Amino acid sequence: MAKADRLEQADLRRGELETEYRHTLTAALEECARGKWGLFGHTKDRQMAARVAPALEELEELAVAIDRLRGQLGLDPFALHPEFVAARGPADASAVGEPKQAKAWLDRLAKEPAE
Repeated sequence: MAKADRLEQADLRRGELETEYRHTLTAALEECARGKWGLFGHTKDRQMAARVAPALEELEELAVAIDRLRGQLGLDPFALHPEFVAARGPADASAVGEPKQAKAWLDRLAKEPAE
């Protein structure tokens, strides 16, 4: 029974961390959608990068912990973080701005259930 209890506790913790990840990402996206650039790294502005660095670091730490627990539980890796990381980076001149990109992400998160 001890192993089953440990697995149940690990699964509960995984769920808590995934909820915390979504909450942290949503808060960062909402700020970006209000016009605070930097979350998606479209420019090389150091001040913008420094302002969003704490949120990005927290998201990375949460994603690592989630993937560790998912591995212990035999679950697929946490897909949301790699998708977010892939959406970041320099954008060409015709790309939508970060606030519009953030709004699209918020809409997506509102429609899809938590993993």
